[in-house]
Amino acid sequence: SINGKCFDWLLVSRRSCFRAGVRYYVRGIDSEGHAANFVETEQIVHYKGSKASFVQTRGSIPFFWSQRPNLKYKPKPQISKSVNHMDGFQRHFDSQIISYGKQMIVNLVNQKGSEKPLEQTFAKMVNGMANGMVRYIAFDFHKECSRMRWDRLQILVDQLAEQQDE
Repeated sequence: SINGKCFDWLLVSRRSCFRAGVRYYVRGIDSEGHAANFVETEQIVHYKGSKASFVQTRGSIPFFWSQRPNLKYKPKPQISKSVNHMDGFQRHFDSQIISYGKQMIVNLVNQKGSEKPLEQTFAKMVNGMANGMVRYIAFDFHKECSRMRWDRLQILVDQLAEQQDE
């Protein structure tokens, strides 16, 4: 109940059975476009007979890459050079669009250091796909919100406002 108005709020997360695995061991996508550790989380609000739903998905960056564990705290990501990334990438987003409609990608990886090539490749592939149903925003979460500066998330919220209202 908020301000005397009672409503039901449901939060449901569904984990895909494709490419499940532990962090660092399972990354990227398979040839069918299934992203590693893919989860969809749906928020459903029910109020006086009306329902509204918002679905958020998350998963590994959807191209062919790996991050093999070693003795370093954070192993360096390796992007596969011997495969056509666009086939699986396209399958992934075709499936996303069929299931959920228009896509708003929010990439939170570091935009410098060892994760920089992941962000650059992701942006390049979205642009190369040239699909009006898919929009991409990169937000360097660790840089922007370092030292507990959670107020900096407002930058991202502002960038997403128009699409969220839509």
